[in-house]
This record gives sequence, C-alpha cells and structure tokens, in this order.
Amino acid sequence: MPQNRIRATVGTELRRAGVLARRLSSVFGRSSLALTGRREHFDPAHPWFLTDAERGNSDTRIQPWTDGNDAVPLIHGKVYFAALAEALHRAGPNDLVLFTDWRGDHDQQLVDGVTVADAFAGAARRGAVVKGIMWRSHIETLGYPGRRNRTLAEILEAAGGEVILDQRVPSLGSHHQKFVVVRYADAHTQDVAFVGGIDLARARRDDADHYGDPMSRPFPPEYGETPAWHDAQLQIHGPAVRDIEDVFRERWEDPAALSRLPWHALPDILRGLTRAPSELPAPAPPPAPCGTCSVQLLRTYPRRRPAYPFARDGERSAARAYAKVLHRARSLVYVEDQYLWSVDVARVFAEALRREPRLRMVAVVPKFLDDDSPITIPSALLGHSSALETIREAGGDRVLVLDPENDRGIPVYVHSKVCIVDDTWAAVGSDNFNRRSWTHDSELTAAVLDTARDERVPVDPAGLGDGARRFARDLRLRLACEHLGRDDGDDADLIDPDRFFDVVAAAADALDRWHKAPSAGTRPAGRLRRHDIDVPPKWQQRAAALVYRLVVDPDGRPVRMRLRRTY
Repeated sequence: MPQNRIRATVGTELRRAGVLARRLSSVFGRSSLALTGRREHFDPAHPWFLTDAERGNSDTRIQPWTDGNDAVPLIHGKVYFAALAEALHRAGPNDLVLFTDWRGDHDQQLVDGVTVADAFAGAARRGAVVKGIMWRSHIETLGYPGRRNRTLAEILEAAGGEVILDQRVPSLGSHHQKFVVVRYADAHTQDVAFVGGIDLARARRDDADHYGDPMSRPFPPEYGETPAWHDAQLQIHGPAVRDIEDVFRERWEDPAALSRLPWHALPDILRGLTRAPSELPAPAPPPAPCGTCSVQLLRTYPRRRPAYPFARDGERSAARAYAKVLHRARSLVYVEDQYLWSVDVARVFAEALRREPRLRMVAVVPKFLDDDSPITIPSALLGHSSALETIREAGGDRVLVLDPENDRGIPVYVHSKVCIVDDTWAAVGSDNFNRRSWTHDSELTAAVLDTARDERVPVDPAGLGDGARRFARDLRLRLACEHLGRDDGDDADLIDPDRFFDVVAAAADALDRWHKAPSAGTRPAGRLRRHDIDVPPKWQQRAAALVYRLVVDPDGRPVRMRLRRTY
C-alpha cells in the first residue's frame, strides 16, 4: 500500500476514534453553557477555549482546538485577495482547493487582471481538484446574489471544477461561511486556509485608504459611488487547516437534497450544474505545527429538519465561546461588527459590564445600514438601537460605540467581524453580533490564543495571570492605528487598554467638534466618530418588531433554549 495511503488511513481511523470518544463523553456528562458563560469545567491549559463538551455538538469531526498554528490577520480585501491569488496560482496537479461563500462574483478582481473566476478556474485547468459550496440564496429580485453565485458555479464547472448551490437551510436562513482551503501535494509547499468575513465579491477589494473598490455594487447613496469597505480575514498555516477542511467536508457530505424546490432543481438540471456532489479525495493528514497560535473553530448551525448529520441539534459554539470569554473579561472588549443588532446578544456584553466595574468596551460599527429597503430599515434600526441601549445602560461612559469615515469624510462600511478580549483572546470570522449569526445561519469563526506572551506593559491587563498575547494585542493595535490615522507601530500610547480607551474617545470627540465647525481649523487626525442613530417612531416600532423577529434577525434555537435564554 502506498505510503500516503497508509498515512491517510491511519489518520482517518484515529479521527473516528476521537469522534467516538467525544460521543461517549457527551453521553456520560455533557455540560451546558448559560448566557452568562458559566460552565461546569474547563481545561486549565486553555481556560479561554470551549471544551469539547461545552461545544455542545458530539456529531462533529473537528477537534476542540489545535496548537502550533501560524495565524496572520489580513486586514482589508485588497490584502486578502492578493494572498488568495498567490495561493491559487501555486495550485496544480493533485492539489485540493475547497471554498465556501455567501456571495461570489466571477468578475471581481483579486489582483489587477486576475478575476475570481480566473484564479479558481486556472487552478482546475492545471489539474487541481477544485470544489466549492455556494449559497443558492433567496429571491434575486430582493437583492440576493443567486444569479451571480450560479454564474460563478457554471464557469468553474466548465473549467473542470465542481460547485454546488446549497439551500439546505431554514426557510429564511442562509449559508454565511466564507473560507478557502488549499492543500498541496508537494510536501515542501505549506497548506493554507483563509477564514473570515470577506466574500469573493464586488466592493470588497479596498485598502487602508478606504477610497473603495472600483468594481462596486449597488449600495446606499450615503456611501458614495464606490463604497469604502473595512473587512478582515485570517490566513492560517498548521494543523487548524485540516479542521477547516473538515468543516467543508461535513457540509459537502450532507446527504440531504441541495434544495427541495422544483424551481431550483429544474434550472440546475438544464444548466448541467451539480445536483449530487461527487466523492471528495481522501483527506491528507493535518499539516505539521509551524507557529505559536492555538486555534479553535467556532460555528453556528441551526436545528434543521432533516437534521445536519454533523450537528443533529444544531451548533451554537460561536455564541457559547463569546459567553465564556466575556465571563473572563476584566479590562477591555474591542469589537468590530457589521450588525450589532440583537438584544439577546447585547445582554452577554451587558452582563460582563455590570459584573466588572473597570471593564470597558469599544465597538466600531457602520454609520448607515447596507440597504435602503423601507421594510427592513425600521426593523434593523429598532434592533440596533435596542442593543445599544442595553449595552450603554450597563456600561455607561465605559462604552464607546463609534463609526469610521475616510479622510474625505465619507462613511466607511464596516463589514469585519472581530472581537479582542483583554489582549488575550481574539476572534475573526463570518458571524455577526446578532441572533441570526449566533443561532440561525451557518457561520465559521477562528478564535486565536497565542502562546507567545506580549511583554509590553501592562503584561497582564486582566490580572488573571493569563497575560497579554502577541496576536491579540498586535491585532488591536494595528486596527487602532488605522482608525486613528496613524502609521503602523505608532502605538506607544495605545498599548495600555485603559489609555487606549481614553485616546480613542478624545480623537472621536475632536473629529466630531471639527465637523460642527470645520472652518475653525484643520481636520484632526483620525477617522472615528461617536455613533448615533435615529430611532424609529413608536408607530413604526410596533410593526417593525414582528419583521425584525421573523425576517431580519430570526432565532434558530429550539424553543426550550429560547425560553431559558441559553445557547
């Protein structure tokens, strides 16, 4: 038997044994995690990570976490797309390329002259096995990306790849995971995975200047013709790559029909698109350790009928992880998010702020919504204003909610989903801070705990003995320098979380004052402003509440969990 076949067989059997052990563990003692983040036990080596039992899903094959990874934040679509284009350019015979996406535009340029379709189709033509899972999407007339996703699938299948249009979701749900995995046959080429919130789509290829992607898309007029777009993705090398691959494999191998609607099936058949996914190549062993970061994959899957075979009761590990880490928070919670909407989610942050009188929170969100629908705007504003009110009531002046603009004074749309707690734990992914992302749609986030300590003072902001970690602190400082209009490394006064909060607040206040009287002097440095929104009038709130709960921010939990406010 060939050596690589032996390794693959042994690896498969070991992982099956691990799954069996976890299932037995769940039968004899599965812990539950409440909204507050309290838990029955944890591994003292990783008190910031969920244990296998705390994940609450004994059906998955992914590991509780992996050690020895190299994790690099790729801030902005332009940086991510260039790294992705390079990884795909290296892919050739017998390599494996896997990707998932919420929206994919075939004509979006990754780098000048190379489109999304060019890069993936090129890998397939060179002999790589290219497989993709695109969300099919809802009715296109409502602005959903079904037609564009279908076009990308058709192009890649014509080039020899295989792409499925996946609608195995609740009636108002979506597949929101956005990741790419490349496994190389050459042992000297490092396997790589990209995880985060950046779609393979138009408008995403922006950079730190935030003047927007020339390949734009329809967007609210407040953002201009080429909307500025702030986003984040992680590049990962090491054993976690295999776990990310297994997230893809679990979905690909789901035996449920891709869609049970005849008006979906017939067009697929006529266009020759895949309706029954082929078998994937046998998985290679996990890549060797190569860095200092431990990585835990966090997901959301709703409870579905028929059930996901890899999450029969759904999975809400993203929500559970945030509850757990916020229970440990003592100094600073830094958040960037597209949708800080849900009161259910806000309560988790509010509980931490009430419990810890010195805890502070900085949240960076978009100034305006990403649509102009008269149906969804009042509902979204209602959810957003209620969530902010919940957090501000708990934290008072210890809470800063800000929105960015570029140097021309045009709002920057925040699409990133980032959370950093006490400069120790950090997460980058696809899940937003709303009920939909925590319970209803498919999501994938990578939580990172760097074993490398950051020795800059304060060395232990939380005072729990965990210490500041290099990855988390560097990520916070890098994002802060951009938002404050500074060069990377100009951060001496930002290292201490308490001083960071005060510096950011002062910069936002200075920019707000200048906007009120721009003729009084030159524009101050920085891009952040205090975030205020117009609350819908009372008569709209009543109607909006129902639309919000059912359409904008639905709940994918079983009824018993909703009633107990647990995940």
